[in-house]
Amino acid sequence: MSTSNDRHGIPSTASDLELLRAFEPVVRFTAGEQFFPMDVERYVRSCSLWLYHSDDHDEQVVPEGELTLEMLREPRAATFGAVLYLRFVPPLGIEDSARALADLARLRRKQAYTFRTGLGRLARGGLVPRLIDAVFSATLLLRGRVPKATAAVAVLEYTRLQEQEERFVYHGRVVRDEGWTVCQYWLFFAYNNWRSGFHGVNDHESDWELVNVYLYERDGELVPEWAGYASHDFHGADLRRRWDDRADLELDGAHPVVFAAAGSHASYFRAGEYQADVPLPTPPRMREAIDRVGKFWRRTLGQAGGRDSPFRAPFIDFARGDGLSVGPGREREWTPVEISEATPWAAEYRGLWGFYAQDPISGEDAPAGPMYNRDGSPRAAWFDPLGFAGLDQLPPPPVELEVLTAEVGTLNGRQGELAEEITREAAELQRLGLRLESMEGNSHLAAQHRRLAAEVSTLASRVQGLRRERSENAAVLESLERRLVRLRSGQRDDARAHIGNAAEPVPPAEMRFGRVAELWAALSLSTLLIGVVALIQFAPADALAGVFVLMIALVVSESILRATFVRTINLVAVVLALIAAVILLLHFWKPIVMGAVLALAAFLLWQRVRELRA
Repeated sequence: MSTSNDRHGIPSTASDLELLRAFEPVVRFTAGEQFFPMDVERYVRSCSLWLYHSDDHDEQVVPEGELTLEMLREPRAATFGAVLYLRFVPPLGIEDSARALADLARLRRKQAYTFRTGLGRLARGGLVPRLIDAVFSATLLLRGRVPKATAAVAVLEYTRLQEQEERFVYHGRVVRDEGWTVCQYWLFFAYNNWRSGFHGVNDHESDWELVNVYLYERDGELVPEWAGYASHDFHGADLRRRWDDRADLELDGAHPVVFAAAGSHASYFRAGEYQADVPLPTPPRMREAIDRVGKFWRRTLGQAGGRDSPFRAPFIDFARGDGLSVGPGREREWTPVEISEATPWAAEYRGLWGFYAQDPISGEDAPAGPMYNRDGSPRAAWFDPLGFAGLDQLPPPPVELEVLTAEVGTLNGRQGELAEEITREAAELQRLGLRLESMEGNSHLAAQHRRLAAEVSTLASRVQGLRRERSENAAVLESLERRLVRLRSGQRDDARAHIGNAAEPVPPAEMRFGRVAELWAALSLSTLLIGVVALIQFAPADALAGVFVLMIALVVSESILRATFVRTINLVAVVLALIAAVILLLHFWKPIVMGAVLALAAFLLWQRVRELRA
């Protein structure tokens, strides 16, 4: 592994394929991963092509075994609301599903399947996240979703394809824009089995992931400056790391190392386990009420608490990097396939690359190709690779000094214009001001006075605006000139200054007893639900109070396992105090209101007496 900050370039005359090979990534997978980057041609040959009609029926357009990449580009008329999609796994009956699950179990035994979750995701969160997770899981019953047996068949079919011809493929393109040269590595997976294989958010057929390497020209060579990885919940500048950022970006020679998450295939800069919180849809009024309660809790009561919505289901992205590695000098090496806007299957097929599950939030629907979003609109990562990583606002390093010097010159020129304009307009304002003052006390000049007063007011606002602009420009100039000094002396910005929200691996959970915590996470929610049913059945009169006591008992038990007993007791005490205050207010509202009014009267009387004595 290279730890040098040197940027070894490649001649700027190199072909696109040579550029792609020079900086192709090393992708490290998690042990237990079952799908790896493959070529779209073999995938499509194993698929059938379908059309979902807006009147809610599916039509098979091309059966499995007959479909080719060339056929994808054929124009097909469809009404608004229709969706064209591939199916890697055909529709399954009950017998087919049972057989596939049994075959998958045998395959895993044969392959010595090695994935272990470690401390489960539910044990890492508290009771509330587990409740929210239960609600999220229940929504899968109402939404369109991919059956678990489909994932089993996908594993078996992908394994069969690899046994016939093992290949690990990226689809690469080179883009030149605004002084930058971008090497794009599009990684295609036959299936995303995050939910069925690794207890994640979703499953869907096919998966596209992206790694970008950003180069600039220096002394006849193209030199790497940034690496950008597609990842959950991150956008713009947060997706990229500078080539000399050794805190985050690992390099193997000139090759950026990517840690791919198990099942989801999201890309991370460091090995670890990452928590992905999925928010549940909540009505705007409910969100506002939650925000108000949170502010009251933190500001008025002075209690600790997060600012995120509590209605978020926790999931873990396992990007451990302890499995197969693909890349130069690794267990498996890449087979590159060049693509561009002229590639017919990429440019002319706007349908989905897998099963259309009709999921209203699209989590279980297959994605479209590299050029398009699910709705057929152009994909920003394809047509704007600079904007994808927030680089559209930054020039390449060799021209940064030139651009900055020109900007300082432009701003200095504007300051000179402002000085002249302010001098001229201020003199005019003084002249008109004297005329206005001279009109005072002359009633026959009332109409002219009103007109001139309006003119003076407008001119005064304009002069004030010019002076404000000059003052603001001076502050900007000061910062630009400081940056110029740093650039001329060879200093660079902090490699991480652009990062607003970085993905961080989850630290080891603060649990006293790992196994006990796992067992508790599995049983606590069911215990609560069974307790609620028992109270309703056997003690309906005291059910509400019983549920409250049961919740307190579960929360306290949770705090013992998490070594947060003191903090939890404090929280429970505050909640009980609030409840007691509400009860007292409801039962004794009349004397409380009367006492408050009398206290107010006494305070006002005291204030007025002090005023009289003063």
